[in-house]
Amino acid sequence: MSKIKNTPKITDDVLVNEVRAAIEHRATWMSLILDAADKENVDFEAIGRAAISATGCFHGKNIKEKLADDSMQEFQKTFLHDLGQKLFEMQIKTCDDEKLEVEFNYCALVSAWQKQGFSDERIELLCDMAMDGDRGIAEANNLEFKLGKTIAKGDDVCEVNFYKKK
Repeated sequence: MSKIKNTPKITDDVLVNEVRAAIEHRATWMSLILDAADKENVDFEAIGRAAISATGCFHGKNIKEKLADDSMQEFQKTFLHDLGQKLFEMQIKTCDDEKLEVEFNYCALVSAWQKQGFSDERIELLCDMAMDGDRGIAEANNLEFKLGKTIAKGDDVCEVNFYKKK
């Protein structure tokens, strides 16, 4: 039996449901491509991490170009738009001059991987690989990234944290 708990609380918002379905679609093809590579004895993890990191750096650069200043508050406002916060049922725990700490209470990517029947261990790996996108966003914005708890590991939340580099 799976240890993963990933049940959305927001279920009656049409736009949220439609965008979550699109995110699940993206997570489905990502994992199926990587799974096919794995079955062909290709180093799917190295390929996946490189591609996902490059995607994060690309999006991070776009975020950086939109920032009015280099404050964490401006990064939070630009990176975590209102719809995104609803999609992942985020709670901003801290946003000050030094850090942005966010808890995600639901993950559409994990939902997609569960529907595909992947093991908890595979979902945990796919989740960490997907976080390479956030790591790339941090890198492009000269921030440190720290992943704490994750839904994919069976925790109640994902802790996604960005810190100013010292």
